[in-house]
Amino acid sequence: MVDVTEEEMDNCTFKSDTVLSDVHLHCPNRRHLMVRLNAVGQPVFLSYFKILWNAEDSTPEKRVRETTTEREHQYRSGDELCDQDGNNKKKERELNSEGVEALLDDDGDLDVVRRPRRGSDLEADNLLRDRVYPVILMKGKDDAFEDEEQERSCSDVVKIEHTMATPLEDVGKQVWRAAFLLADYILFKRDMFRCCSVLELGGGTGITSIIMGTVAKRVYCTDVGEDLLAMCEQNVALNKHLMGPGRGEVKVKELDWLKDEFCTDPEAPYSWSEGEIADLHDHCTVIMAADVFYDDDLTDALFRMLYRITRNLRNSSTVYLALEKRLNFTLRHMDVTCEAYNHFRNTLNDLENLQDRKMKYTVEPIKLDFYQSLVYERIEQL
Repeated sequence: MVDVTEEEMDNCTFKSDTVLSDVHLHCPNRRHLMVRLNAVGQPVFLSYFKILWNAEDSTPEKRVRETTTEREHQYRSGDELCDQDGNNKKKERELNSEGVEALLDDDGDLDVVRRPRRGSDLEADNLLRDRVYPVILMKGKDDAFEDEEQERSCSDVVKIEHTMATPLEDVGKQVWRAAFLLADYILFKRDMFRCCSVLELGGGTGITSIIMGTVAKRVYCTDVGEDLLAMCEQNVALNKHLMGPGRGEVKVKELDWLKDEFCTDPEAPYSWSEGEIADLHDHCTVIMAADVFYDDDLTDALFRMLYRITRNLRNSSTVYLALEKRLNFTLRHMDVTCEAYNHFRNTLNDLENLQDRKMKYTVEPIKLDFYQSLVYERIEQL
């Protein structure tokens, strides 16, 4: 967890009351310049995220990763870690008290597995970062980036305004790895989502809804908090170039999981009209959420909201949930645990085992062997 207290973002002071997404640590080696301050005085940054695919064939089945350096691959042989030659790398493994597999070194300490780095990695790393992800601009300097802006107004660049280090209650203003994972899946399964009506719960900056909006007919991107929703709406506007004529529509709406009803107050920003609620109930077939399972109370509230919504849908629906299983050492357990993830799994099991004459929920895992079209670390905990 980190709090940025200096104008030069390279000098960071670590504090315990703020959180920094790992996505923002995966940045090019250049100065970070903010776009503006938001309504609560937090620095807002603009990042460009390039979608990587084969320029000669844009079909999702043949889309390939442009990043081909060895450091981008996790070498595996079955369930064994392997080196670049395919040889097994023996690691001592141990299950802790909650069934979480941990890698230990010879002294019994937690061993963090990292991809092998070679002398050519730095050069390849710089080449990749210069080309794809992200570029930070400063308001008032548009002329200096005019050519770059024209280059990046094409159909393979997503523009996202976001904050960096935030208090826990504002983590929705950051970009998280699970949102990229879900966006990758959408890009890979474009035909499956084409012309669907979609609801996103906890949309945050809106990047997953924006990607979905390139193929779906309509996306309701929901969250809570006027400042966050305004940022999300700004991001939707920044990416109109992705959703041209005849493509999808992304609507930013408030949806508070702690309330039983949709906000329909016409005076409230981001409220729902009766027609929009009816449209959701009549046509929605896909619901999605990314990296929203970090607090047990919010997890419970989300599943209650999910149950209420799906009961009122006219058609059967599929819910896609993406998250990162975060390992934490706790003094209470004196062990490495994944408490938020464990609570999520228990709640998910309760939903699947729910005795309801009208509803039946079936849970299936998705293998993460689909192509990676966005640049981020697809770690094993995703």
